[in-house]
Amino acid sequence: MNATPKFRDDRRRARLVHRHCLATPARGPEEVADSLVALHATDPASVHLSVLARSRATTQDVERALYDARTLVRMLGMRRTMFVVPRELVPVVQAACTDDIAIRQRKLLLRHLATAGLEADLDAWLADVERGTYAALDANGPSLAAQVADAEPRLRTEIVMAEGKPYESRGYITNRVLFLLAAQGRVVRGRPRGSWLSTQYAWSTTAAWLPGLDRLDARSARVELARRWLRAFGPATVADLTWWSGWTAGRVRTVLTALDPVEVELDAGPGIVLRGDTELTEPTEATEPAEPVAALLPALDPTPMGWRERDWFLGAHRERLFDRTGNIGPTVWWDGRIVGGWAQRPGGDIAIRLLEDIGADATTAVDAAAERLYGRLGGLTAIPKFRTPVERDLSS
Repeated sequence: MNATPKFRDDRRRARLVHRHCLATPARGPEEVADSLVALHATDPASVHLSVLARSRATTQDVERALYDARTLVRMLGMRRTMFVVPRELVPVVQAACTDDIAIRQRKLLLRHLATAGLEADLDAWLADVERGTYAALDANGPSLAAQVADAEPRLRTEIVMAEGKPYESRGYITNRVLFLLAAQGRVVRGRPRGSWLSTQYAWSTTAAWLPGLDRLDARSARVELARRWLRAFGPATVADLTWWSGWTAGRVRTVLTALDPVEVELDAGPGIVLRGDTELTEPTEATEPAEPVAALLPALDPTPMGWRERDWFLGAHRERLFDRTGNIGPTVWWDGRIVGGWAQRPGGDIAIRLLEDIGADATTAVDAAAERLYGRLGGLTAIPKFRTPVERDLSS
């Protein structure tokens, strides 16, 4: 009987550094996104900073990939979270995750429409508004939300959220319908208004922005997405995959039955890894850099957000580097571990706070990484959308 492969924490960290392009710079934004499966895009700055940390690409290169070449695409995906994914992965994420999200979001919007005082069959009314919204984009091309509402006035129907609660609010359905059409894969967010820090996107039909996309069946798409995740983040636990994907436990079991990964032993307990990918359990020149690597990763970077169980690289720093809802702030890495946090002060200067003693040489390497990032940002300040204790303290 073959022994269960063992992946100690140091081997996992060495693999992380190698596969997440922290040891050797990637060739461009597309390679960065592919190495991580998807880039977190809830905060638009995270996409650019994640690429800068792993390649010599510029923010202009990221914008070209997103809006000119369209080799990267912003879309809703795992855990109802916004991501930027390689173009070829769009149909996979759509079928594996986003189609289900669209169904749930439409039901939610129909419940909220009951507060609008419409004397109509709400399902049929919403379907007609969806058609009108799509037709406006198809006829007029890339448009901001307000411009779409000018062409389809029913988007300015007002609904009530959290009715009767202290935090009750009212608003138009414009963004909700555009969000729904995007979840259905019919429209896509394009170039933002203003800089790459903006969240005010022009919308286009998917057929015009990304012609020729395939449609996949959900079962095969989930297996492919899990395979890519395990290649990038394995070895990992089943709980990690369940959390990252947002799938139910039953759906994960079905996916793993089809994928048939190898069971391995982690320091924290049982884990899984792709078949044929267990040979990296021993240090090699390809998986363990000759020298430790320093990196400054942004808030919501896909590396620390790739696992549910993070103690093997996070240590005791969770309370100071995460907000109360589980969003990680900017982090300082050394040799595959999180050792501190960072922030930008007004004017763009980068401040570092080490949360443990890493020695003089490592501290010098971290300071050098901060200087490089400051130079590449050209004085631009990117304040994270979600504030964390260390980041907030350093930026004040």
